[in-house]
Amino acid sequence: MTTIAVTGHMDLAEAGVPLVRDALRAALQPYAGDGLTGVSCLARGADCLFADVVLELGGRLVAVIPSRDYRRNEVGTEHAATFDRLVGVADEVLVLEHGIADRSAYEDANRVLLRRAQRLVAVWDGEPPSGKGGGTADAVLEARDAGLPVDVVWPAGAARRARSLTEE
Repeated sequence: MTTIAVTGHMDLAEAGVPLVRDALRAALQPYAGDGLTGVSCLARGADCLFADVVLELGGRLVAVIPSRDYRRNEVGTEHAATFDRLVGVADEVLVLEHGIADRSAYEDANRVLLRRAQRLVAVWDGEPPSGKGGGTADAVLEARDAGLPVDVVWPAGAARRARSLTEE
């Protein structure tokens, strides 16, 4: 039995999504089958790609939801169907006690992911932490500090979307 958590960018450029999916499949293939458990917060982008690949490879899915309001206030309409589908097929759904999805909730969700996992897959472009806490780079650094093996997945051609002024 191998439990692998994911952290990764939510803002993957559409052209790179198939590349990231293929790279995740290659990274997870050695663990394929009913001995694989994937742990994910099911955020759009890398988290959901990872969850889909875990299921495709015959693994089980554990969803860690950062707060009680996460679905209502953080899952946008373009991501709702995917989020709901993955929550529906997850073997376990753990909703953290935070009332609102804020940095503290995301940091706690990262800690839960790392505590439950034997390794971390990071869909990460290698950029340092933003200083806001709870992001991909933060999870990678925390995992490395804890001695958890980290597999970085960032295939050639992968990119992040350009941020609009409303996202900053």
